Amino acid sequence: MKILGPTSNSFISQRLKLHYVDWGNPDAPPLILQHGGRDHCRSWDWVAEELRDDWHVICPDLRGHGDSAWSADGNYSFNAYVYDFAQLVHALGYDQVSIVAHSLGGNITARFAGLYPHKVAKYVNIEGLGLTPQDLHERALPMPDLFREWIDKKRNAAARAPRRYPTLEAAYRRMIEENDYLTEEQARHLTVHGASRNEDGTFSWKFDPYLNVWPFSDLTPEQIQALWASIACPTLLLWGKDSFFPSPAQDGRLSHFQQARLVEFENAGHWLHHDQFGRFMGELRAFL
Repeated sequence: MKILGPTSNSFISQRLKLHYVDWGNPDAPPLILQHGGRDHCRSWDWVAEELRDDWHVICPDLRGHGDSAWSADGNYSFNAYVYDFAQLVHALGYDQVSIVAHSLGGNITARFAGLYPHKVAKYVNIEGLGLTPQDLHERALPMPDLFREWIDKKRNAAARAPRRYPTLEAAYRRMIEENDYLTEEQARHLTVHGASRNEDGTFSWKFDPYLNVWPFSDLTPEQIQALWASIACPTLLLWGKDSFFPSPAQDGRLSHFQQARLVEFENAGHWLHHDQFGRFMGELRAFL
C-alpha cells in the first residue's frame, strides 16, 4: 500500500517541542528540506513527493512556524535557529545529510554547513544568503539606536494579536495577493497547512507574530562569509530573476563559496521552487 502523505513527528530543542514530517523510505540517504520565514514544512510537499522514492525526506518546521512551538521569550535569533537544526540532525542520528533550503532556511543551513562541513554531503540554497553587503551597510545604525529600536518593536509585537480571517477562503485570497505566481492549487495547499482555526471560528496563520521582529545583533558579514567559505560540499545556489533579492553574482557573495554554482530562473520570484517547479526539479535532480 502506497503511503499518500508524510507522518508527523517531533523533537526537543532548547525545551521547545519542534515539529517535522517524515516522508518514509528510511533506508535511503537522508535529505532535509528546510522552509523559509513565515512558511511551513508542508510547502515542500510537491518536492518531497517527487524525491521520496530515492531519498529519506525530512521536512522540519522552524521554531515559531507551522506546527512547531512558539518561543516563550520570542527568541528567534540565528543562533537559536542553527542550534535547532543541529539538534534535529543529532536527534535523528545522521552522520551526514544533504540539504535543500529556502530563504531564512538557507541562511540557517548555510551556517550549519559551514560549522559542520563534514556533516553535509550536498547543499542547495534557494535565495538564502540574507541581505547584500550594501544593504547591511546602508541599514547600519549605532548600537544604542538598534537596541532601542528592537525594544520598541518587541513591545509593539507583544501588543499585537495575530490577524484573524473570517474564513479559510479569505486567508487563501491573502496568500494569492502575496505571490501572484502561485497557482490556485498551490495557494490553497499552502493555506490549508499554514493556517489554524481559532476558538471563535476564524483563521490565523500559524507563525508567531514575534517573527516580524528581527534580532538587532548578529554575526558580522565577514564572519558569515567565513562560514560560507568553510562549506566543503558541492553547492548549488538558485535565484529567481524577478525576485526582490539581487543575485549574489552581482555583489560578490558568490565568490565566498569554495565550489558553488549559481543558476538563475527566468519568470520566477523569491519562491522559484513554486514558480518554476518543473525546471526546479530538473536542476535539483541533476545536482543531487
